[in-house]
Amino acid sequence: MDTGTTAFMLCCIIGLTMMIPGLALFYGGMVSVKSSTNMMMMTFGAVAVVGVLWVLFGFSMTFGTSYGGFVGSFTEFAGMKNLTEPMTTINGLPVSLFSLFQALFAAITVALISGAAADRMKFGAWMTFATAWAILVYFPVAHWVFAFDGVVTPDAKGGWIANQLKAIDFAGGTAVHINSGAAALAVAIVLGKSLGFGKFRKPHNVPLTLLGAGLLWAGWYAFNGGSALAAGTSAAIVMVTTFTATCAATLAWLGVEKIKDGHVTGVGAASGAVAGLVAITPACGAVTPVGSIFLGLIAGAICPLAVGLKSRFGYDDSLDVVGVHLVGGVIGTLLIGLFASASMPNKTNGLFYGGGLDQLWKQAVAAGAVMAYSFVVAYIIAFVIKKTMGIRISTDEEEKGIDAKFHRDAAYELQPA
Repeated sequence: MDTGTTAFMLCCIIGLTMMIPGLALFYGGMVSVKSSTNMMMMTFGAVAVVGVLWVLFGFSMTFGTSYGGFVGSFTEFAGMKNLTEPMTTINGLPVSLFSLFQALFAAITVALISGAAADRMKFGAWMTFATAWAILVYFPVAHWVFAFDGVVTPDAKGGWIANQLKAIDFAGGTAVHINSGAAALAVAIVLGKSLGFGKFRKPHNVPLTLLGAGLLWAGWYAFNGGSALAAGTSAAIVMVTTFTATCAATLAWLGVEKIKDGHVTGVGAASGAVAGLVAITPACGAVTPVGSIFLGLIAGAICPLAVGLKSRFGYDDSLDVVGVHLVGGVIGTLLIGLFASASMPNKTNGLFYGGGLDQLWKQAVAAGAVMAYSFVVAYIIAFVIKKTMGIRISTDEEEKGIDAKFHRDAAYELQPA
């Protein structure tokens, strides 16, 4: 066991865990005061249910020996068996610690979807959806992308995107962001429009949103850097590209706001930072620091325009999961085919570095496959929930606010005791 690598990954797990309150604050500040607690609880609820599923069979489905490149064995590591032996390591890292690192990826991915359901989804329906989507979508898709041949056991076969297609996704542009963004679109369509759709959505607490974005930014170094699975040059350069892309995207988003609306906003700054983080996630080990600036600028300019599509097409993606995570994930995944440099940890040249179109089409296939699978299955899950237990709160409950009706736990005590 490599104690240095183990210590590094322990720190990364702490950083990833910080993303849980980060996402809760980021989303919680953007909704109305009447549903802020509910919005935060959707994050914590998703993390809780996915954590239990991961130990029972999620890790096994993701990293167990593959069934045709589609999903791992349900039983090989069920209950985390066989992961505590002293010889069970990956690059000197205990597999049990690697499993915890990946569990947080799974939990955060599911929690991201909740932003499309703000103000109007039953909490019980959300927990049911989170459970079903994790099992039917996240675990298989993460197997496609993250399960390289022999990653846990020497002779085990892994997922088709990682091993047959050989698309590049350093830390989850497909498995995390395109996956959650496509599911968010499906949920938003099944839920229907909120009462305030088409009106200006006023965040109840912009400082909370900015604080949440800052915590996400900090945790993202662990998200991307930890995916190197070692404290070395790869992790270092990945953290650099993560930083520069995020800075560039923030500037680009604010620039688009200024041109379109004549002013810049705090929510725009927070959203721009997250868009940059999303876009660099798959590409952080493939593009140079200068390439990451271009990638961030492109994502930061396109994502705010993509957010406006919900008004044109009439789907109520309340907190812009589609415009930021789906579109940003697609941008970052595809631009690897253009900006990738063999001087970086992924050792691949894109079109602009003489690599031709080979990597670009691989990236496009990976993005398209994940998007289509996630959207279709998420739509089916949400539709079944709608027709059975019901998915949406009543009009009266939406007007009064979810917090007061379902949680009896208001975000703020506005009346004297």
